[in-house]
Amino acid sequence: MNSRRSWLIWGVAVLAYIAAVLQRSSLGVSGVEAAHRFTVSASLLSSLAVVQLVVYAALQIPVGVVLDRVGPKVLISLGALLMVGGQVVLAAAPTIGVAIIGRILVGAGDAMTFISVIRLLASWFRGRLLPQVSQWTGNIGQLGQVLSAIPLSFVLHQYGWTAAFLSAAGLSALILVLVILVLSDGEAANARADRASSWRGAMKQLRESLARPGTQLGFWSHFVTQSSGTVFSLLWGFPLLTSGLGYSPAVASEMLTLLVAAGVVSGPILGILIARYPLRRSNVVLVIVTAIGIAWTAVLLWPGHPPFWMIVLLVVVLGVGGPGSLIGFDFARSFNPLRSLGSANGIVNVGGFLASFVMMYLIGVVLDLLDHSRIAAGSPSDVFSWDSFRVALTVQYLIVGVGVVFLVIARRRTRRRMHDDEGIQVPPLWVALVRSRRRRKI
Repeated sequence: MNSRRSWLIWGVAVLAYIAAVLQRSSLGVSGVEAAHRFTVSASLLSSLAVVQLVVYAALQIPVGVVLDRVGPKVLISLGALLMVGGQVVLAAAPTIGVAIIGRILVGAGDAMTFISVIRLLASWFRGRLLPQVSQWTGNIGQLGQVLSAIPLSFVLHQYGWTAAFLSAAGLSALILVLVILVLSDGEAANARADRASSWRGAMKQLRESLARPGTQLGFWSHFVTQSSGTVFSLLWGFPLLTSGLGYSPAVASEMLTLLVAAGVVSGPILGILIARYPLRRSNVVLVIVTAIGIAWTAVLLWPGHPPFWMIVLLVVVLGVGGPGSLIGFDFARSFNPLRSLGSANGIVNVGGFLASFVMMYLIGVVLDLLDHSRIAAGSPSDVFSWDSFRVALTVQYLIVGVGVVFLVIARRRTRRRMHDDEGIQVPPLWVALVRSRRRRKI
């Protein structure tokens, strides 16, 4: 544990996750081109991204069960193979129907990667280093968005659709070879001991994980922190910045890169905080959600186009939501035994992507409805106008608001269970702050 080999395994696992994020976010920089290539409306375009996320979210729990049974290396390898196939199909797709098949394959491969990587870390790292390594993994993995926002976007605009998606497929093919040659589930005896002994046992572990309030707290933490930034980076951010606000594609790509950079910078800080104050992780989640809500409110209520600095601030805050969502997996790790951690991670990972695809699709529907109203009133079509975006993006408040309510309920049940089982009493934050201040005075 925590050895040189651990870091080698971690490096390969991170590369696999970087490639998966690139494949996942590749549509985000090609949304306008996809609309033109397949001649589709905003709602149909959103369905191309939504179907990928639906597959991703729907497979999380089944993948988690399989993960507890067969181990992470098999699933990371299979995920890379599926993403190669999906991007090849998308590269050659003549119609939206074929493109959807490609995105289904990409979503299935992506679904197998992250929770397998997180499960792998628990076999190679221990102690206070583990939550920090988990944060580093999630944050460095977002460099895949940088690869899609800059080099992939460059290939797309210089050499065309087919070349761009074939190059993305080639990267996953390279990662597949690397995973097969280098990756290991852990020491053989320990790896076997940590797995469910049968499929019936794996399903039992799934039911137990679902019933734990700590797992539910992780689900809702992921739900509320990840969704807004995912919707922005995977589909609607690029059209919003270019068609809605009039920025150049280069500036829009830089914004998506800034989103990743904000996560890379804030992630280690959050890792240290949750390792040092494990009983206050939910407070960190709520602070992040509040900051995202304030940032969006300021941007959407600004008369006319918001100033550039405000958009930069919004992107930075959204970037913090990415590493903030990883706190959900820390809840899963804290309240579940290692043998069922795959199932628990799968449950948690459904949260953010469930919120994302619902939010993503509803934004597309609202954009189309507003455009139809504009055309009916005699005005020219302008699907991606800023005025339409500022209305459509308000669906975030409804989705995230529901998530916050359930997060607070799950936190109350988790703290009650901690008190009943371990005698741990978590006082309200303001009480803890007053006590801390009094101790410092003494």
